[in-house]
Amino acid sequence: MAPRYSEPLFVISVAARLVEMHPQTLRKYEREGLIAPSRTQGNLRLYSDRDIERLRQVKYLVEQRGLNLAGVQLALDLTRRLRDLRTRALDTPTRDGPPTATSLRRELDAILVMLGYVEEAELRARRDER
Repeated sequence: MAPRYSEPLFVISVAARLVEMHPQTLRKYEREGLIAPSRTQGNLRLYSDRDIERLRQVKYLVEQRGLNLAGVQLALDLTRRLRDLRTRALDTPTRDGPPTATSLRRELDAILVMLGYVEEAELRARRDER
């Protein structure tokens, strides 16, 4: 069964350890609108698996790609749009058949790798499964 991405799982101290960031950094990213953890009635931040995934992408974009927070926001927006495009493209039959869908997916996956959304090794493993 696939993990439920929207279910809150981690308090800020655990989330910070998982992504190897200081809790203040997570708070800053929340203020900047890069992440939106859910809150308990007592206002405690709770981070889901999807939030952790997003924080890892933010970290990659800042540390490995040297983007500032405005660039990170743009990259996150592009990632969301590309993921949606990839899903739509693969769910829509084309006149040219599977080779076009396969080449389109490879191109979109390459862009997502550039944005830090998925790692190349993960993509290679997915291709090898087919």
